[in-house]
Order: sequence, then C-alpha cells, then structure tokens
Amino acid sequence: MGALGIDLGNTNTVVCAARSELLLEEPSVMLLRDSGARRPKVAAVGHDARSLVGRTSNGVSAVRPLRDGVITDLDTAQAYIRAVLHKLAPHRWQRLRIHAVVGVPLGATPLERRALLEAAEEAGLHRPALLAEPIAGAIGCGIDPLDRRTHLAVDIGGGTAEVTAFCFGEVVAHRSSRVAGDEMTMAVFHHLREQHGILLGELDAEDIKVRCSTEEGPTIAVAGRDAATGRPKVATVTIEELQAAMRPVIDAIVQTLAACMDDLPPQSVGDVLSEGLLAFGGGSLARGVHHRLDEALGFSVKPAERPLTCVAEGAAKALRDRRLLDAFRGW
Repeated sequence: MGALGIDLGNTNTVVCAARSELLLEEPSVMLLRDSGARRPKVAAVGHDARSLVGRTSNGVSAVRPLRDGVITDLDTAQAYIRAVLHKLAPHRWQRLRIHAVVGVPLGATPLERRALLEAAEEAGLHRPALLAEPIAGAIGCGIDPLDRRTHLAVDIGGGTAEVTAFCFGEVVAHRSSRVAGDEMTMAVFHHLREQHGILLGELDAEDIKVRCSTEEGPTIAVAGRDAATGRPKVATVTIEELQAAMRPVIDAIVQTLAACMDDLPPQSVGDVLSEGLLAFGGGSLARGVHHRLDEALGFSVKPAERPLTCVAEGAAKALRDRRLLDAFRGW
C-alpha cells in the first residue's frame, strides 16, 4: 500500500489504491475519549464511531474532522487521518512512505490548503499532494482534464458545492458554495421538528434525507422523540413534503452554480452544450437536484456512475500521471 487517493469529505471518507481499488468508504466520524491526558484518545472511527454516536457516556464525544470541506482543528484532523491509515495498515511498517493525493475544495483558501497538507504530513503521509475535488472527480469518471475541449463538472458534497469548467490543464471558470448536503440535512431536521413535532439527531436526519432519495413509495415512517412530551413518537411523512423542505436549499445551490456559466468564454459554451454537465458527490443524489440543474443551466446533466467514490478514484489515478498534478498544482 504505497500510494493512495483520499477524499476527506464532511460526510464520508473514501480511500482508493493507486490502481483505483476501493480500500475504504466510511463515515467521517471519530469518537474521542477523555483520558485525562492533554489529548483525548481515539475510541473509534468510521462505521464503528457512527454506530455509537448518541449511545456513549459523557466522557466520549463524537467529532467530524472537517467542516465545509476543510479542516477546522489541526490536531483533530491529524488524529483522524492517522486513525484511518491505521485502519488500512495496522502494522507500523505498512505505513512507511505512503504517498497520497488528497482531494481539496477548489474554493479552499491557501491557509486551509496548508492546514490540510500539514495534518496529512503529521499523520504519517509522505509528501502528500493536493488536487481540486472537481478535477479529481472528473478524472475518476474518465474525463481527461488535459483535453483541448472544455468540460463542466459539479461536485455537490456535504460541506461544499462546486461547479468547475476546465480545459487543457487550466480552470476556465469556477463557482463555489458552502451551502450543500449538510444544509439539506438541517432542512429535513427543522421541517420534522416544526411540522411534526419530532426531534431527531443529526445522523438520523441524514438517514431520512438519504431515504427520501431512495424510497420507492410515497411516504416513509420517521421515528424520533416527541418535542412536547419527550416520549418516543412515530409519524408518517410524505416524500413530497421532504422534497419541498429541501427545495430552497437546492435552489440556492443551483443558482450559485449556474452563475459559473456567465463566466465561460464564448468558445467554451459550445463544448459544454454538446458535452453536458457531469454531476457527482453525495448531494447530487438528492431528488430534484438533476432536474433543477437541467432547468437552470439549459443542457443535459450526466450523473456519474460512482458519484460517491469518483473523487478518490481520480486522485489515485493522478498518482500515475504526474502531468495532472503539475497542471493543477496552483489551483
């Protein structure tokens, strides 16, 4: 395991080997236990941590290492990356000189990029490189960003939504929004509390959002705590009303991203109209997103075959072609 492509997302962390073999796809959650030392001890990470959220004592806290797609606390991010590497390679000798390309939002500031590189290096990665997530996702979907035609890709993750036009190794136009999938989750949370009197945890609201996109029936059953009495409560909620609750968030994302079209050079517009828009990221799976993108942009939207893993796959592929990293090093 000498080379990795890593997508550190708000919601999920995905790791691929250099040959695009999927090694890990787990929630970006870590449980920390207060042991009295200067730094809390990592109790669990990924699926193990998520399954224990809300079920532990006061001495254990759940944290997410990233917010809005970037690091908020250096020590926490470093501990999380180290825990992920330990999960992939339990023995110390297996973690020696691991090269990696890590996805980063294109709209991240230089300080946020530097913090991510520092956390990755301190966690044990050998000279990690960064690659913009919209570019990495496009590579993972089989697009060559060094192509002489302009391509347009939208990445709607948990913390950020970004639309990027690129051609011949350069970013032609870009717009970014820090309103994304997490705000859809909060819209579901607030709707259920205000309209049905049900209190949910953040993870439960996230599950309801996902079910809203995958359920075939018109309704879903929601179990939570009654806001008035504190007792358990179950309600039947229609998919349509949950979609309506998320629609303002989706519209805000789409309006921000549609502005990217105004920044395109005239010659690029024809390429984009013929190629369409590539959409990936967990937020792109929400019902109504593709339709609203199609309405706002006026051309076809092509969903990625593997929308949740293509960023890590593209980052892994970039390890085999240094031209890609060199071309987009400054972005």
